[in-house]
Amino acid sequence: MAKKKQQRTTNEFELPKDKAVTLADQLGGDVLAKLKAAKQEMVADEKAKEEERLAKAAFERKQREKNMSFEELLNQYGDKGSKF
Repeated sequence: MAKKKQQRTTNEFELPKDKAVTLADQLGGDVLAKLKAAKQEMVADEKAKEEERLAKAAFERKQREKNMSFEELLNQYGDKGSKF
């Protein structure tokens, strides 16, 4: 019986590790620029949404305090205010 030759498991087209191709190298320059612009736009949108959420929360807090009765304000702040 003849022995079977072992097949190589390594790919003949692999590049050395120091010359590996990255995703940025594979993408075209304009595609990469579009992706970076989209990322910046998304970050700016998220920042604007967060600022809007904080402003809305502050406004609602002021409105709740504005609509509190004197008793509720006194219970909340107590003796923290000045006497004069």
